[in-house]
Amino acid sequence: MAGPEKEANLRRAAELVRHAAGAGAQLVALPELFFWRGRPEEEAAAAEQIPGPLTEWAAALARETGVHLVAGSILERAPEEPSRCYNTAVLISPAGELIATYRKIHLFDVDAPGVRARESATRRPGQTPVCVETALGRIGLAICYDLRFPELFRRLADLDAEIVVLPSAFTEPTGRAHWHVLVQARAIENQVYMVAPNKVGPTAHGFRDYGHSLIVDPWGEVLADGGQTPDAVVTAPLDGSRLVEVRRALPSLAHRRLER
Repeated sequence: MAGPEKEANLRRAAELVRHAAGAGAQLVALPELFFWRGRPEEEAAAAEQIPGPLTEWAAALARETGVHLVAGSILERAPEEPSRCYNTAVLISPAGELIATYRKIHLFDVDAPGVRARESATRRPGQTPVCVETALGRIGLAICYDLRFPELFRRLADLDAEIVVLPSAFTEPTGRAHWHVLVQARAIENQVYMVAPNKVGPTAHGFRDYGHSLIVDPWGEVLADGGQTPDAVVTAPLDGSRLVEVRRALPSLAHRRLER
């Protein structure tokens, strides 16, 4: 969960990262916009440059704990359009280096039962899929609503992703219907580990986020599920040999016939 008080959110996030690191985690991921939860009209004022104070905070925390840290996503200023911002995921190395940034490509403009949102009113879309080499394997990044677009995840598979981290604030109505099946589907289709931290509880938009932070293996098995417990920390081993085993047993990526 996150509220409008940025400093309190950062303190709590740091406690949770330290808890996960103390449990042996080497890759830690926070949810979408973990640092702040406010009204859409306040987003431009909450945005900052990258690198900037939030990435410096994340870098110091990654160095302290010795983990690869996906600092959820943050609102990144868009110099070309000050009234809107990017929703950007950042990946920090254990040395505190900013090794990847990903701007959310698909904006949540929906009028579904129980959920009405227009992210494009305050945010700009990104353009480029991101997958980078790390000591833990090749990590791809996506954010929340991106989950509904399998072509993005297939592009990450083409970039040799082994783990995809999906910071999210997936809503209660749509999450109850689709969250588990979509996260599992993206894992199965692309034979990757999915690490999907998701917010839980009420939002400034007037609806609730679903929770159920997930870790799913390349076979689609749910290794961890945070349920709807506030501030849940979920952990699971990401076994490289399991990835090899699944891809060898069912080489569907290699069997594709359509042009890549």
